[in-house]
Amino acid sequence: MDSGSQAGMTRKDMNIFSKKPTIVVHDGRFHADDIFACATLQILLKGTGKIVRTRDPNIIAQADYVMDVGGIYDPAQKRFDHHQHGGAGVRENGIPYAAFGLVWKEYGAAISGAPEIAARVESVLVLPIDAGDNGITTFDSITGKPFPYLIQSAFSSFMPTWKEGDITDAHFLKLAGTAQAILEREITQARDYIEGDRELKKIYDAAPDKRVLVFDRMYPWEGILTQYPEPLLIVGSRDGKRWKVEGTLVAPGAFERRLYMPKEWAGLRDEELQKVSGVADAVFCHNGRFIATAKTKEGALALAKIALEKK
Repeated sequence: MDSGSQAGMTRKDMNIFSKKPTIVVHDGRFHADDIFACATLQILLKGTGKIVRTRDPNIIAQADYVMDVGGIYDPAQKRFDHHQHGGAGVRENGIPYAAFGLVWKEYGAAISGAPEIAARVESVLVLPIDAGDNGITTFDSITGKPFPYLIQSAFSSFMPTWKEGDITDAHFLKLAGTAQAILEREITQARDYIEGDRELKKIYDAAPDKRVLVFDRMYPWEGILTQYPEPLLIVGSRDGKRWKVEGTLVAPGAFERRLYMPKEWAGLRDEELQKVSGVADAVFCHNGRFIATAKTKEGALALAKIALEKK
């Protein structure tokens, strides 16, 4: 630290620089992008980072990492701001980068363990937060309908109201811990989703009748199976105690199914469903007819066979 920098800093300011890596982010109002950017670095640094909220240029200059403040985007210098003239780049899909996206682009693969895992976390969590921070809506808002409650909304609820006084660093630090837990779960979800995708492809390739796919673990089939044209139903179980037959989705994120259970099964349980279906261990058919259950795998397969015959 040069003498000029020292002269512009108080002893208290200088005390923030310890052996712990310093993560500087702006003070004042906080947003999801700077909270999650801090969470990303805390995962990278295994929780050893010291978060400092300031706009003091002298403190910023001495920090190990700077995010969402400082007017510089330069990964080599560990500077990740996007507020400077011209911003800090735009994705191929037109969504500009915010602090979270810049930090994730640099460290996401290392943190999550593989580029494909980082890419899924980017699409699920990072991109929507960056879009919101840049004022871009990624969904259709219909006049008169309730506005969606987004993750940004949840974090904004911790901003003090006009009656509660000033924003405190304690609020931010608490939220950074929450964001870290969410991000770690999204990494786990992405990793296991990708592994599940591989397992489902094996099941699909080996299936003698690709209209009905059978598996004894509840892989994340909902979005994955929409890439294959044939599957109409899945038969599966979480614990081996009850088996379900469920219609596959017409598209990722949709609820409409490619095939529904027969109309006469709707809302029936136990003896009533057993009598109508002829399946001795049938348990339940949802009134929406997208799912039915049986006590055994054989019973679920029998329900699936009937549903195919009646389509």
